[in-house]
Amino acid sequence: MCTITATTALLALVASSAPHAFSLTELERQRLVAHLEVTASWLVDEVSGLTPAQLQFRRAPNEWSILQVVEHLVVVGPIYWQDLQKAMKAPPGSRSNASTDADILWYGIDRTRRESAIPTEVPKGQLRDLRTGLEAYRKQHAQLLQYARTTTDDLRSHFVERQGSDAYQWALLISTHEQRHILQIREIKAAPKFPKK
Repeated sequence: MCTITATTALLALVASSAPHAFSLTELERQRLVAHLEVTASWLVDEVSGLTPAQLQFRRAPNEWSILQVVEHLVVVGPIYWQDLQKAMKAPPGSRSNASTDADILWYGIDRTRRESAIPTEVPKGQLRDLRTGLEAYRKQHAQLLQYARTTTDDLRSHFVERQGSDAYQWALLISTHEQRHILQIREIKAAPKFPKK
């Protein structure tokens, strides 16, 4: 009886000190962190040094300017973070994902399929200063990056209903979504009528 109690106590101690059985694999963590680090520096590189005229330039009346793209990223950052947190608070489940990790990565570079932002995520022209926008973006991005570096949460068994993906894929999608918009900024800068400095 005493041996059984001691064994049970030892198993409980080991279980409580061991990493969660379903936490990220080291490879998953490295991939997510690497992608987040790349997008953070890439966005800043693409917009630094642009003039007000360049930031406000639109290729067509119904297309976004670079400043509006940055505003969109600032607007969606907290929304996407809340979606992730909401998924992690829900009970874990088991179901198949609508997309693979490779699909999520491909989404970041495939600009052939255009999508429209939902009304709550469309920039309203409230961002007037690039520096303010980048500060807000960096803060939001750093929060997700720190989470990716340190979490032991079971991201694979929690699901983001909006995307039909698991929480790991959603965190990755936040970064690939940024990548899509960085490529959009490059397209704007490559336009023949893009203002010169």
